[in-house]
This record gives sequence, structure tokens and C-alpha cells, in this order.
Amino acid sequence: MQSIQSWQLKQAARAIRAGAIVAYPTEAVFGLGCDPENLEAVWRLLALKQRPVEKGLILIAASFGQLAPYLAPVEKDIEKKVLASWPGPVTWLLPARDDVSPLLRGAHNTIAVRVTAHPVARALCQALGHPLVSTSANIANGRPARDALTVRRLFGDSIDYLVPGRVGDLKRPTEIRDARSDSVVRA
Repeated sequence: MQSIQSWQLKQAARAIRAGAIVAYPTEAVFGLGCDPENLEAVWRLLALKQRPVEKGLILIAASFGQLAPYLAPVEKDIEKKVLASWPGPVTWLLPARDDVSPLLRGAHNTIAVRVTAHPVARALCQALGHPLVSTSANIANGRPARDALTVRRLFGDSIDYLVPGRVGDLKRPTEIRDARSDSVVRA
């Protein structure tokens, strides 16, 4: 199991709270993230990736409770199904609260969320005390970075902090499922 030094977590969390864009390992690829409540940082992240706003972003968290402020109520059977898959490599589309920024949910009434099982990403969310925007470290439609060197090659100094660690064993980014229909949006 991977671990990260507490001083590195504190430094990364401090940077995120100050509006930084960070790169960090996830279940399959390096992710780029920022504070979901700092819309200036979210704009900067979208521009860096050249990602259309309409697509929306993923939020990762250390627990379901961290995601609750972004979610509209769901039926108990849907909640049970989602919680049974977490922590783990399944990202779910769940109904978003009306006040969730379109920068996060895109042109949708849902938001993509995951309670991550990756030890470094999970520890980062725990240190923050709230979710983290999580999108693959790549230029839109490009191959995602699977190591820190590739992140630096792609983004250089545009990344404010690089959290050390290795990606998990998944060969592809996490599956995305619609919680209401159970359909697979990304395999």
C-alpha cells in the first residue's frame, strides 16, 4: 500500500485551499484537481485541459459525507447501490443540488462523484476535509498521464503542486455509471 508523508499532505491541502491546481495519483491515471468551491481555480483547470465546460467534472472524496453538500436526495435503493461500490473505482452520476455550479456539473442535472479507494487520493481528500475536483491529467481527448514525469512533460509549471505516488492497478480510467438508469457512460 502506498503512503504519503503528512507534511506533503498538509502542503498539498494548503496549496489547494489557496487556489492551486494539483496533480495526484488515482486508481488508473494521474488526476488534476482543485478546490470545487474555488470557481477561479476550476476555470483555470478547464482552460489548462482545454476541456469544454459542458462536459462537467468528477469530484472525488474520502467519504460519502464529503459529497453530500453537492447531491440532491436520491432514493434509498440507489443510495444503497452506490454505497456498496465505494470506496472503489466506480464513478456515479447522481442528481446534483440546484446550487452546484455548472462548471462542476456541466450541462447536466447530475454530478459525477466517487469515493476513491486510492490511498494517496483518499488521504488528500481527508486532509482537505472536503471533495476534490478530479479529471485526468491530459489535454482534452489526449492520453492520460500515468506517471509524474508525463504530467510535468504535458503541463510544466502550469501545475502548482505535484503529489507524489503511483497510480493504481486499473488499466483504464474509472467506469462511470448513471445511478438512476444503471447504464454505463464510460466503460
